[in-house]
Amino acid sequence: MIMLKFNAVTKTFKSDLFTQHFTALEDVSFEIPSGSMVGFLGANGAGKTTSLKVIMDFIRPDKGSVHFSTELGQNKTEVFKNIGFLPERPYFYANLKGIDFLRFMGRLSEVSNNGIEQSIRKWAPRFRIDHALHREIRTYSKGMLQRIGFLATILHDPQFIILDEPLSGLDPIGRKELKDVIVEVHRAGKTVFFSSHIVPDIEEICDRVIFLKEGKLVFDGTVDSLLNTAKSTDCLIKYKSEKDINLSTPVISLEKFPGNLHIVRVSDSQKQKAIIELLASNIDLVGVEIIKPSLEEIFYLQK
Repeated sequence: MIMLKFNAVTKTFKSDLFTQHFTALEDVSFEIPSGSMVGFLGANGAGKTTSLKVIMDFIRPDKGSVHFSTELGQNKTEVFKNIGFLPERPYFYANLKGIDFLRFMGRLSEVSNNGIEQSIRKWAPRFRIDHALHREIRTYSKGMLQRIGFLATILHDPQFIILDEPLSGLDPIGRKELKDVIVEVHRAGKTVFFSSHIVPDIEEICDRVIFLKEGKLVFDGTVDSLLNTAKSTDCLIKYKSEKDINLSTPVISLEKFPGNLHIVRVSDSQKQKAIIELLASNIDLVGVEIIKPSLEEIFYLQK
């Protein structure tokens, strides 16, 4: 089942009478399968946040449409009650204590008082924010704000969770803890769609990825299929030799390690020539490793 269908959306902006229109999205289409964990990639200005605003009906597209699964509801009111959205720069009432903010957000989502307290008891320890709930939000760090914002996003037990840069600004430990919770929420049956500039995190936890570039769709599919679109260009040849060998084959790099171990890096086109030359020098060949590009390398190559 398809949770969300983003259908041929175009969105332009014009700041004043004297500037040309800026096309933030141009005929963009993608789908979010129900129960999936989908990462949303793109450089600054690629159109990710604009897409999320269109999905949330904060802005309207010039062309195209957004369709939600009936699993979320039969009308717009029901649909948005089943969505949890965390913007990139959420606003918090600084003078409120964390617990009061969560209770306020729960009531806005029409959650019962008992339901609010149960959700807080369940998720606050998982987010490692329980110790700070009785402090004013003004005292919270960036990481703590992200955590309480995410907790407020799932307080009403939504089926579809949309996160705009949820890992931005967090230290490695904070990112790891928040990723663990995102994965836990997804395993509980929720559909998760989130944008991030931290490409390895998307590669680690997402099963699908949508990639925008300059307002246009570049890729929509599984992480594995995106990795397979990039051909490896280099390989590592590992061998043992007591003597140094000067190869006539062009070498990208050569490293020496204890135990007479050498690792030479060559281009894929030079791999066979280098191996033949090394074997002719009576070396002990340990192995040959093809270097597979990471999702981050593919992302920056396509930028």
